[in-house]
Amino acid sequence: MVFNENGRYSLTWGQVGKEFTDTVWKMRWSAVTIVLVLALAYVMNYSGQTVTIGEFFANLGPAFAFFSPVLGWVGVAVTGSDTSANALFANLQVTAANNLGLNPDLMLAANTTGGVVGKMISPQSLAIAATAVNMEGKESEIFKKVVGWSFGFLIVVCVIVFLQSNVLSALAPVVP
Repeated sequence: MVFNENGRYSLTWGQVGKEFTDTVWKMRWSAVTIVLVLALAYVMNYSGQTVTIGEFFANLGPAFAFFSPVLGWVGVAVTGSDTSANALFANLQVTAANNLGLNPDLMLAANTTGGVVGKMISPQSLAIAATAVNMEGKESEIFKKVVGWSFGFLIVVCVIVFLQSNVLSALAPVVP
């Protein structure tokens, strides 16, 4: 570390530029993946694919409420982003909820909450975490330590959403 006469940490503009370009280089594939997943979400939404999948999931009946967080969990596990998973599955959740007479706001919240517990097993998150702590190539070790927690939290969220939508439906009523 380089400290100036005031005892503060200081960097030259050259050092700042080098760190910035090194960071951009390390994160290039994560950035490309994020852009491609968002592009996929737009294609799926505009082509009607998410609505079609939503109609399919509506066939699950009241059990859809239990599996709704799983969609968010899978979406974030694949995309690495809760925002991306919401972009990908929001229309699906609303379509299925409306077809089943469930609260669409609850199903959207379930998607997001399921996504939060999927974040810890996302390949992007694992890669970024491994890079940040100089453990590149050891993502599988990190995954093994968190996957059980992720599944456990997912089951808890699924049960809570199911109870809110079916047993304790007064907590999240369907507004006409």
